[in-house]
Amino acid sequence: MKLKITFILLLLNLFIAVVNAQNTAPEGYASATITLANGEAKTGFIKDNIKKSASVTFIDVSGNNKKVYEGIDINAVKTDASNFICISGDFFKTLTSGKLNFLQKSSNAAGKVSYNGAEPIFSSGTEGKIGDYFIYADKKLKLLNKKTVDSFINTDLTGCAEAIEKAKTINGDIAKMQEAVEIYNNYVSK
Repeated sequence: MKLKITFILLLLNLFIAVVNAQNTAPEGYASATITLANGEAKTGFIKDNIKKSASVTFIDVSGNNKKVYEGIDINAVKTDASNFICISGDFFKTLTSGKLNFLQKSSNAAGKVSYNGAEPIFSSGTEGKIGDYFIYADKKLKLLNKKTVDSFINTDLTGCAEAIEKAKTINGDIAKMQEAVEIYNNYVSK
């Protein structure tokens, strides 16, 4: 009888270990959901190669399938810590989303080679450098810098006096433009 109970407990422990292993991220990976360019969503674990090579290494929940996805193959990546969207092969961290999306560039895919079968495809990437801020709305990406901020305020924030006022008080600190974008998004969602 003791042998039977010991055997059952051993099997139960083995089962629990297998279940836990499937829900625990491998070392160097984080839980994530990726949305592929074709709209398919996959849940699993990613290793962040975004800044280094404009890609992520994905392992499915079962731990059986491992694949590297380039930014050109993905629409979005969602982790517990951050959300990214991919535009022209580049990853952008989503800081604020709504009618206007306030993004920070996280990769540089310009000149990166990917393959369609044996045919090489060169990515043109997007303008700007890693760390630059952008507005993404109506499938258009706009770089925000000291040269373009006045145009952004006068065209994209129109109709919301509070957002315009906030944007005019940032004194050249483009990162603070996020606050004006949040005010605008709240205004238009009412």
